[in-house]
Amino acid sequence: MESLRDRWVLVTGASSGLGADFARAFAARGCKLVLVARREERLATLAAELAKNHGTDARVVALDLARDESPGELHDLLRAEGIDVHVLVNNAGAGVFGPFLASEWSRHQQMLALDVIALAHLTHCFAQGMVVRGEGYVLQVASIGAFLPTPTYAAYSAAKSFVLSFGEALARELKPQGVHVCTVCPGVTETEFFDAAGQPRSLFQRMSVMSSEAVVEISINALLRGKTSVVPGVMNKISTLSTRLLPRQLQAAMAHALMVFGAKA
Repeated sequence: MESLRDRWVLVTGASSGLGADFARAFAARGCKLVLVARREERLATLAAELAKNHGTDARVVALDLARDESPGELHDLLRAEGIDVHVLVNNAGAGVFGPFLASEWSRHQQMLALDVIALAHLTHCFAQGMVVRGEGYVLQVASIGAFLPTPTYAAYSAAKSFVLSFGEALARELKPQGVHVCTVCPGVTETEFFDAAGQPRSLFQRMSVMSSEAVVEISINALLRGKTSVVPGVMNKISTLSTRLLPRQLQAAMAHALMVFGAKA
């Protein structure tokens, strides 16, 4: 496992949840951080925490990555400051819960812009510099929803399927050039995701929830060991493996049941 001390790590969606814990974990490894999210006050608080606890140099960039121009602007900004990103953590994302037609299109559009377009654009921007240097890491954050067509999360699970396929393909393309790409597919994680998506947690989600810190450690270890993808948690591994043998229509029915059965706030 490579030492990342004094390397620059860019974490998107760093204001809370997995993003904030990715930042803490990399700071504990001696990395310098670029923290990106919309909520500048939260980023500043996190940067102060990292400086106090780890002596970390953290650059705060408040940015809405769902805007078409944002990934390019971020890349140009960091390049102008002489910051070479060694690790890109594409964590920023959102979900929309409920019947697809019952939600405003603007919510789906913003989600797809963030979960798909921004992720691919950021990868295109920053991985090129890694290829030139002959080294670097990209961690793509997908979901176990990537493995199943999921009613009530139809667009979200499709977006995460893109992330998984995209990440695994890039892992093969870029490995000969010294760039390692790993896609992590977390299950239910203790973050603000469900509140933002508007979903009461189902029985399955309450039973299978993992801590954000545990998901982060598994993800970083998989990235540094050269794995192309990882599903954190035994229950999540079992659920993703067991459903692969089912016909697609049964996969969708099972996913639907897991999302709504026993749901409560």
